[in-house]
Amino acid sequence: MIILQESGSAQNIDFIPRSFTSGRSYAVSIVNETSNKAIHTATTTGITSSLYFNRYNAVFATKQNIFYNLTIKDGTTVIFKDKIFCTNQTDLPNYNVNDGVYKSNSDDNEFITV
Repeated sequence: MIILQESGSAQNIDFIPRSFTSGRSYAVSIVNETSNKAIHTATTTGITSSLYFNRYNAVFATKQNIFYNLTIKDGTTVIFKDKIFCTNQTDLPNYNVNDGVYKSNSDDNEFITV
């Protein structure tokens, strides 16, 4: 799963494709999983290749706490599919669904039995 933030600046998507040829044109599509509407579609040659992975850098119109489906195609052939989750929490290993919302109550749990 890829984690993105709700941001107006460019972000990276790092991935390992099934096949890749540098300089070729690829179709990138990001679809909102809830509404099934595309939030990002692009045909690009801007996918760069590193030693062990590829990187796509762009500005994505993601909204916080929403899941998206990412598809990258070479013509009609799908070379990569994954799920994206958008969150602005910075401590991802300790991600909390109720971050800033849930307040716990302290209780001494003392019971009196007769």
